Amino acid sequence: MLLALILLLGSCQPRQQEADLIVFNANAYTVDGEFSKAEAFAIRNGRFVGVGSTDSIRGAFVAPWMLNAGGKTIVPGLIDAHCHFLNLGLNQENVDLVGTTSFEQILDSLQAAYQAHQPEYLMGRGWDQNDWEVKEFPDKTALDSLFPDIPVALVRIDGHALLVNQQALDLAGITGNTQVPGGEVILKDGEPTGVLVDSPMQLVYEQWPAPGRDALIRALEEAQEICFSNGLTTVNDAGLSRYAIELIDSLQRKGALDIRVYAMISNTPENLDYYLERGVYKTPKLNVRSVKVYGDGAMGSRGAAMKAPYSDQPGHFGAMITPAGELGSLAERIAAAGFQMNTHAIGDSANIAVLRAYRNALETVADPRWKVEHAQIVDTADIALFSEKILPSVQPTHATSDMYWAEDRVGPERMKGAYAFRQLLEASGRVALGTDFPVERVNPMLTFYAAVTRKDSDGYPQGGFQMADALTREQALKGMTRWAAYSNFEEDEKGSIEVGKRADFVILNGDLMEVPPEELKDIEVINTFVDGRKVY
Repeated sequence: MLLALILLLGSCQPRQQEADLIVFNANAYTVDGEFSKAEAFAIRNGRFVGVGSTDSIRGAFVAPWMLNAGGKTIVPGLIDAHCHFLNLGLNQENVDLVGTTSFEQILDSLQAAYQAHQPEYLMGRGWDQNDWEVKEFPDKTALDSLFPDIPVALVRIDGHALLVNQQALDLAGITGNTQVPGGEVILKDGEPTGVLVDSPMQLVYEQWPAPGRDALIRALEEAQEICFSNGLTTVNDAGLSRYAIELIDSLQRKGALDIRVYAMISNTPENLDYYLERGVYKTPKLNVRSVKVYGDGAMGSRGAAMKAPYSDQPGHFGAMITPAGELGSLAERIAAAGFQMNTHAIGDSANIAVLRAYRNALETVADPRWKVEHAQIVDTADIALFSEKILPSVQPTHATSDMYWAEDRVGPERMKGAYAFRQLLEASGRVALGTDFPVERVNPMLTFYAAVTRKDSDGYPQGGFQMADALTREQALKGMTRWAAYSNFEEDEKGSIEVGKRADFVILNGDLMEVPPEELKDIEVINTFVDGRKVY
């Protein structure tokens, strides 16, 4: 009878569920609807199956792998809502010009790269004349002298201006008479200086040797490694060709690429004809349901379209890459296909053109979640046009990179709607955060730091840049997880640590919700997990 009683009591105990992994003794920010914290969670088949206290999870689940987090901070897998993932990988093969402080330093880097590899084409990226003592566009004179026999092309940090030598101009057929709508060939005494802004750049790119399949695969793998080391588990690549998307899909299906990609298709006739006819394409790691459109250029190269002339260049308004009328017809076509439209808009003129096109196209669409990418300089009277239907996708480090010269470009009045993250959040209810890498650094902790403190890595300015538009820490983390997932129509599968969602999470070496503000930028990733599997 005693044995029977013991067996009866044992049978009354709840049976432990099987899991693949239990993480316990953690300081986990779940970013659920209540922004609650947890000590532990269990994972089975790549999804969270239990979230709670260490005692409750260890009592309810048994797993072959137990991970003691040692009290370290855990957050959901981070999402970069706007970046150029493939370009990050391809850029590893180019001469790195980021942080150069003079044109002479650039020339030294180019000569060193040429002597080391003797390439037939020389490409570099990352220069910014605003970082030089003489804050003016360079010209091609020195490039022609040093590299008379090979084409040279140097992409500005924002990707919206190109410095080339005469060889590159000749290959592209660019002369003093070349005119391309949506951009500018900068001239001096009627001849090209070598600087191309926006649309004419494509004439050069068309003559450049395209990377082959092996080079693209290598670029994707290198970009993935960089992203995982920074805690990114999903990247929104802002502009991909059909070939690149299909290559990513094939690599993911074979298990050669683990990062999740939200692919915005580049706005070309071929891409639109193919994808809009076939509809949304979705796998566990790839989501193809949006179109990346360029409204205008960038402010650093004065290509952003402004309502009034640039304050530091009278009579110059920038330019629309996609004219307002074309934006409207494009929006109607994309809406009819059930796709999302994500449009690059920097200047206040570009932003209002995009907002009007969206508003007209979305009048009868219930839940479009269309995005304005960057939303950098918005007339304060136009901010109210953002809504649950039209979301801002912004990059906090752009504010702290541009703050030194932005007011010189647009003047104090327009700065009231510049990098206005808080105002945009209040209008739309959500804001998706990204980096725009490789324009900015990949590290999402710098995104978090810039969003919250509005300072550069040296702590400048002391009181923060336009702090009325800073985000709280909770808002910043939501913008990099839950809200970014929502903007991708993926809030039911990622963006928080909740039962049923994919087990993407990151272990950090610091508590981003508690450390002093100046320490936020120094937080590092210890481990990154995708589907409950450690990938970094």
